[in-house]
Amino acid sequence: MSRMLSVGEFAQLTHLSVRTLRRYHDSGLLVPARVDEATGYRYYETGQIPDAQVIHRLRELDLPLAEVERVLRSPDPAERAGVIAGHLRRLEEQLDRTRQAVASLRQLLEPQPVAVELRREPARTVAGVQDVVARDDVLGWYAGAMAELDVLVPAPDGVPGGVYDNELFTEGRGRALVYLPTAEPPVRGRVRAVTLPAVELAVAVHVGDHDAIEVTYGRLGRWVAEHSLAVGGPVRETYLCGPRDSADARAWRTEIAWPVFAVAAAG
Repeated sequence: MSRMLSVGEFAQLTHLSVRTLRRYHDSGLLVPARVDEATGYRYYETGQIPDAQVIHRLRELDLPLAEVERVLRSPDPAERAGVIAGHLRRLEEQLDRTRQAVASLRQLLEPQPVAVELRREPARTVAGVQDVVARDDVLGWYAGAMAELDVLVPAPDGVPGGVYDNELFTEGRGRALVYLPTAEPPVRGRVRAVTLPAVELAVAVHVGDHDAIEVTYGRLGRWVAEHSLAVGGPVRETYLCGPRDSADARAWRTEIAWPVFAVAAAG
């Protein structure tokens, strides 16, 4: 049977401060069962304890007050679960961004020399999937394209790779190509035969997961500039070892290759 509790008793039972309960009251999230008109004292029912604890946990997850109210007021369990799940996805994305920023900063604050190889690649034909994509959508698009390639090219002649237009990085949207090398590219679905032109490349290898891959990009770019070279085309990546090959990110190896040409020294 529910009974009335003073705000102090309710705070003690829910492990919420009186100030927090006042804030929940003022926002309309948790209104006391009764407020004494003469004294202003607030009283809660024991049946409100679960609501108080739910609100507290949701606020610990930084769920906005409007969405907390949706969870509390909705009679539909699916809607409540959907609100919470959507927020958890946002938290996971924020955690990924934080992890990537930390990984990049660690490498930037511990400068390491980059080994760069100049290499000439002959023209070759591969089985590829290409499209214009937004930078934020590249990972999902890549996964779908590679799944399609894996089905149609079950025994490739080498490791997968990608070619990414500069606009993808400078404008946030550009043409992307992922491919598998094969002597006889199939033509089915989105898969087409694509000819990669002959090119001179400056190549560096990024070690580990892709959280800090832009650091390797930057070091390669600095090396290119300091050696009087200029970038002359879309960047190429070759996935020597990745999630498809090993669950251990420390074993991953990604070649980053920029088409380059020599420039005349100034002055």
